[in-house]
Amino acid sequence: MKTYIAILRGINVSGHKPVKMEALRNLCEELGLKNTKTYIQSGNIVFQSKNTKLSDLESTLSKKIEATFGFDVPVMVKKAEEIQYILKNNPFLTKRKEDITKLHVTFLNQEPDKTSIDTIKEGQYASDEFMIKDKAIYLFCPNGYGNTKLSNTFFENKLKVMATTRNWKTITELVNISEEIINA
Repeated sequence: MKTYIAILRGINVSGHKPVKMEALRNLCEELGLKNTKTYIQSGNIVFQSKNTKLSDLESTLSKKIEATFGFDVPVMVKKAEEIQYILKNNPFLTKRKEDITKLHVTFLNQEPDKTSIDTIKEGQYASDEFMIKDKAIYLFCPNGYGNTKLSNTFFENKLKVMATTRNWKTITELVNISEEIINA
């Protein structure tokens, strides 16, 4: 069985789209996902599955969430190895040693095209910086993510892709959880 991390967008934000983590774990078990663990209330699920097609896992989870809770929730599923790679290769840590409390990763559902990337690289974003690598955007927000223009909506509008962001602590914990499951 392979280990995956599902990242849900927009649940439990300011009372909108409420989902209890126990209910989410139960939903995953109903779908036949194994060793399911959730992390914090923002919709992070680590699980194992025999199904290795990411788009099938995303679609199945999204449809089951809508059927169970009554609202649409975008879901991105990543291989545990992809998140491990992101953790080990953040250019803001490997090259500059920035404060990890100011680091985030925006996950994209597909690689943006070069033309779209070029249009945003020229912009001014105060002291905030970003680097795009494949389907991940590494963010450095020295004044906090809540104060940046580099939000999910910004990247979705400019790059024409779906985006959802997690802070560095969450990335670290998701990797730790996935390694616990793999090594169990």
